[in-house]
Amino acid sequence: MARLPRLTLAHHVHHVIHRGNNRQRVFLDAEDYAHMHTLLVDSASKHGVAVHAYVLMPAHFHLLATPETAQALPKLMQAVGRSYGRWFNDRHGRSGTLWEGRYRSTIIDADRHVLHCMVHMDRHPQRDGLVDIAADWPWSSGVHHMGLRQDRLIKSHAQFWALGNTPFDREAAYATLLELGLDLALTQAVSASALHGWALGGPDFVARLQTETGRRAAKGQAGRPRLEKRES
Repeated sequence: MARLPRLTLAHHVHHVIHRGNNRQRVFLDAEDYAHMHTLLVDSASKHGVAVHAYVLMPAHFHLLATPETAQALPKLMQAVGRSYGRWFNDRHGRSGTLWEGRYRSTIIDADRHVLHCMVHMDRHPQRDGLVDIAADWPWSSGVHHMGLRQDRLIKSHAQFWALGNTPFDREAAYATLLELGLDLALTQAVSASALHGWALGGPDFVARLQTETGRRAAKGQAGRPRLEKRES
């Protein structure tokens, strides 16, 4: 099924994915990762986007973010994509497009899925075999939310704050969530929703989005997948 037209709404949480052209690597070394992180910090502040979680992977990156206006997230992604693409080509002596066309994104039901998306992103390097445990990957929000390092890009969502009354409680609770991971069906649902533009949420959430925007927001019946086999 064709991907839905991209939808961006102010004050809603969005899951964003941007991939390298033909799945090529967009980060080759620590300097590349660090430069992208700096661009995200600067652009998020400039355009009014609160980033709640992220992960930079060798050939793509994810953001979990809430824009202040409908144009804030597209402006951030355009600024970061263009600036990083030019910088990367100059640094590595290459030419041509770096990214796989436009970025992909979806709107999620924050009350239901913010923590799921955070865990999905922060476990990604572990899931792909890049590290043994999520805490070993320095280019994600996981180390921040586990209290291992402060990350100036992150503005924690209310769902994270609700994990505990003290920083230690929240960090310990999130570390447990990361250790457990997501069931396989939920992992697939989080990924597919962003790649195809389907809203991630229950029927009531999807219905409200469709009423608000006048467009289809999901494929078939929306809802939380059954808890089955967990990701490896």
